[in-house]
Amino acid sequence: MKFTIAIEAGTRKTAFGVVVPDLAGCFSAGDTIEQAFVNAYEAIDTFCKIVADDGGELPVTRPMPYWQKDSRFNGWAWDVIDVPVEKYFRQ
Repeated sequence: MKFTIAIEAGTRKTAFGVVVPDLAGCFSAGDTIEQAFVNAYEAIDTFCKIVADDGGELPVTRPMPYWQKDSRFNGWAWDVIDVPVEKYFRQ
């Protein structure tokens, strides 16, 4: 399943931050952009596994342009990450 992610640039003193807007409370970070993506993948996978284990439903995602209009993410970079979370929600 494809998820839009918002990426906050890191600095010499801070890590790159990643937020998954379609999954409220799902976020991660990494000292490099590559590590931020790896950590985002793991965060999405873990988040969805917990939702499924708790009896929740497969999340509904919105297209990137929807989130790009959200002022909370002004100046952030955007990407899409594909995480096969459907496996947790099969019956």
